[in-house]
Amino acid sequence: MFSRFKTAARILIKGDPKQKKRNPIPAITPEEVAEIKQFFPREKFFIFGHARSGTTLLTRLARLHPEVHCNYQAHFFTRQPLLKSLVNTPEAEEWLTRKSNRWNQGRDLSPLVLRSAADFIMERDAAREGKMIVGDKSPSSTIHGQAVRDMHAVYPDAKLIYIVRDGRDVLVSERFRNFVEESKFLSAEDKRIIEDLRKDQTPFTNGTRSIFTESFIRRVAKGWVSNLQETEDEGRRLFGDHYFGMRYEDLLSVPFEEMSKFWNFLGVKNIEKSLGEKIKAEMSSNPDEEWQARRNEGIASFLPKGQAGNWSRLFTEKDKSIFKEVAGAMLIKWKYEKDLNW
Repeated sequence: MFSRFKTAARILIKGDPKQKKRNPIPAITPEEVAEIKQFFPREKFFIFGHARSGTTLLTRLARLHPEVHCNYQAHFFTRQPLLKSLVNTPEAEEWLTRKSNRWNQGRDLSPLVLRSAADFIMERDAAREGKMIVGDKSPSSTIHGQAVRDMHAVYPDAKLIYIVRDGRDVLVSERFRNFVEESKFLSAEDKRIIEDLRKDQTPFTNGTRSIFTESFIRRVAKGWVSNLQETEDEGRRLFGDHYFGMRYEDLLSVPFEEMSKFWNFLGVKNIEKSLGEKIKAEMSSNPDEEWQARRNEGIASFLPKGQAGNWSRLFTEKDKSIFKEVAGAMLIKWKYEKDLNW
């Protein structure tokens, strides 16, 4: 009974601890960055991009350079529960800020905990490869600008690479991935399209029949626009010359030139011409295409993977109209079209 009275009195005076919310996690300071780099000295980079935009290909090519290692997909900042979930509770805040914790020097230790965890994960891998520049690629399809802000709070000194693909091809690729995997999110109408596609592909390639539902086009196109707008704006605002935007289509057409720009941006010491042959060899294979063929050959064989312009043989006039309405301006901004007359 006495214990209950004490608890009631504490709640009356201090409030119900269950109602307490965590204060915002502070950003890492320049002084803390300098300190932590004494222990984790490798330069870091992160590759963002909407799903189905070439982030995996870019990763495979990036690590061909003898100084660069890249792996995937840690989703430190791009998919829930996120890196910050390690400390994003009132209990963690209380532990990392309490006055009796003499390790914190009067400041919330949270940003150092987050940075140390991510640094160790990446540097452990890079050390095994003997490389001094290391990065993670994680598609950023849902969190958009917040992913950039969260990254900057932990890695203001890192470099951000953002790869963009024509949203119409993103739409097609996303659709077929869902079909091949027979996603649990497919509607009854989606399943009817799959069955009809298996029976006869002709109507889907001559403009008679769409592989999409209108709701799918609008949802994916809207997400693509938001992703490009927010990531580009926040990337340039927060990272300045540590931000690098590139197009998937340019990577396909002039791969050595684009990868040279990429590696120079990372600050590598030397780019040998022999890397051009390694790039060609790496691009001659498509693990994603092979995986999809094993998973669902009947559907996967309908679409050549990784190519630019697949949309042009699959979009109906109605598909074009809907996409123009939602994302036509973004196509022009990224120089995929000069105007809406396509």
